[in-house]
Amino acid sequence: MLIHPQFDPIALQFGPLAVRWYGLMYLAGFLAFLWLGKRRAVAQPWHAMKATDIDDLLFYGVLGVVIGGRLGQVLFYEPGYYLAHPLEIPAVWKGGMAFHGGLLGVLLAMALWGRKNGRSFLSVIDFIAPLVPLGLMAGRIGNFINGELWGRVADPALPWAMVFPQVDALPRHPSPLYQAAGEGLLLFVILWVYSARQRAVGAVAGAFLVGYGVLRSAAEYFREPDHGIFGWSYTVSMGQWLSLPMVLVGLWLLLRRVNPAAR
Repeated sequence: MLIHPQFDPIALQFGPLAVRWYGLMYLAGFLAFLWLGKRRAVAQPWHAMKATDIDDLLFYGVLGVVIGGRLGQVLFYEPGYYLAHPLEIPAVWKGGMAFHGGLLGVLLAMALWGRKNGRSFLSVIDFIAPLVPLGLMAGRIGNFINGELWGRVADPALPWAMVFPQVDALPRHPSPLYQAAGEGLLLFVILWVYSARQRAVGAVAGAFLVGYGVLRSAAEYFREPDHGIFGWSYTVSMGQWLSLPMVLVGLWLLLRRVNPAAR
């Protein structure tokens, strides 16, 4: 069986200043957003996005990801712990960011940007949706480096079954890598291809919501369940509960009838 390498979570140390791999993965995701967004703005003029718009979207998005992601972890997964340790809520460098909270934070940030710039909410979300999955992939790689979000116990005969020594000596699924491949790389390819031509308003956003919700729910069957506000369950995990509304809203966006040019 493979053994988790037990990486040092600190990538670089400058005296008292520590640069962590987890933070570097987020930085990589933000840079990918910037690069892909500017390519997309040039290649798809129907979005009417300028290079400066991408810079502003990134700024708003970073705030949404960090604040929403942290509050999602606090409210959805560990409210009791953070109620007892409120001073640790801002300590994002220690890890503990919930995707669904980050999603809500980004949606709010995009709504504010759209209102400020006279753009419809759905048209903004359609533009940014294909730019997000590579950032999700980077974040899951960061989880793997940190040795967190380990998988459920696996068949020892599975060639890539992995022991996480900080947990126990049992073979487990390396679930962060599954998620990096699924809701990261695979979802990116699907959305990039699907959004290559003009779609009805909200369709690309809908494809993201359905794609992420389905892929995340599938990955949860290989991941050790998290404790959440709905309890701890191997049947329906907290991540699956939170993904269900995404899928339903995404299906509604995909199935409704809208003129592609009505932006």
